Amino acid sequence: MEQQVTELAYALDTFYFLVSGALVMWMAAGFTMLEAGMVRTKSVAEILTKNIALYSIASIMFMVVGYNIMYGEGLSSIIPSIGAFITGDNSVEDVMASGGDIYYSDRADFFFQVVFVATAMSIISGAVAERMKLWAFLAFAVVMTGFIYPIQGFWSWGGGFLSELGYVDYAGSGIVHFTGAVAALAGVLLLGARKGKYGPNGEINAIPGSAMPLATLGVLILWLGWFGFNGGSELKVSDVASANNVAAVFANTNLAAAGGVIGALITTRLLFGKADLTMALNGAIAGLVAITADPLSPSPLLAAVIGAIGGVIVVFSIVGLDKLRIDDPVGAISAHGTVGIWGVMAVLLSNADATVFGQVAGLAAIFAFVFVASLIVWLILKLVMGIRLAEEDEYLGADVSECGLEAYPEFSKKS
Repeated sequence: MEQQVTELAYALDTFYFLVSGALVMWMAAGFTMLEAGMVRTKSVAEILTKNIALYSIASIMFMVVGYNIMYGEGLSSIIPSIGAFITGDNSVEDVMASGGDIYYSDRADFFFQVVFVATAMSIISGAVAERMKLWAFLAFAVVMTGFIYPIQGFWSWGGGFLSELGYVDYAGSGIVHFTGAVAALAGVLLLGARKGKYGPNGEINAIPGSAMPLATLGVLILWLGWFGFNGGSELKVSDVASANNVAAVFANTNLAAAGGVIGALITTRLLFGKADLTMALNGAIAGLVAITADPLSPSPLLAAVIGAIGGVIVVFSIVGLDKLRIDDPVGAISAHGTVGIWGVMAVLLSNADATVFGQVAGLAAIFAFVFVASLIVWLILKLVMGIRLAEEDEYLGADVSECGLEAYPEFSKKS
């Protein structure tokens, strides 16, 4: 009887893990739709190509090397090891002998983790949109998903020195979202702004996206997928305490997103006199990012407040980065980076295990490593193959120059 109960719990937790991973994989569609709606029609096909390609690259690279870097034994608490491809899985004997320590399939864990690294890479896609060479982006994706992301992930989730310092990040406000935003920032600083975005006298020119319905659909897909992102991070659901935790995480995740939308809408109404849809969309993402570092500990009201503050922060961050002439077509650096910082520090409001030192140390280590490593890779790519489209190609659009087709060919001007 004991073995039957254990096997049933193992099967249930494995299934829950896999379904959560599938929800996170669906976030790839959300990022794709959001970015496609926020760029101009002449760059939509290239954005679609980038997103399906980066997900595929992330899957392969995490299988080949990334997973074992992040979750291997490690040469030290700072330096990870490089092991073999993921092999084998747990036997019944392994599960029974573990005393409850093994409660889901290793392959389920791999699948769940690989969709996280793809999320980090998706953040970069939107920030460098409309002016980066496709193959330079994909080359960076190989290094980011295979090495940069897994190394910093080893320091925390893999049991490295940040874990030892007490850094708390339940589902990855820092480990996933801040990491992706920092890598994007390094690329954007080297890449420069889109032509016409900023004028010679400090003007900031709006470049409207191609399809707000598509962008809104993308955010709603992300909202749905985030339940797997945060809920799956509980890792199990087969006992009363874990099931209650999962329910709390789902509820808090939803409330934080709602708070983010309301916070962003009110802020834009006060600042601009209008309800800005693009800011509301980023407000939803900001609320989700803010709660991701700890969606379990806060009360429902506090979760909504944390999300609302994230929604306010993202508006000021997007405006501030524009004033610094840092061009981010979808607001990814603000929604995932600036708000990622808030999310990591907001853990202190409700989690007694978190410390100011541990949270700041985590953010500092992630920023220093990811920014420097990414900047070096971007620089190498710039020297070897170039990272920016030629001026004429940018004018014609990345669809024609990089993909040889258009997402909306009937919109093209024909003689």
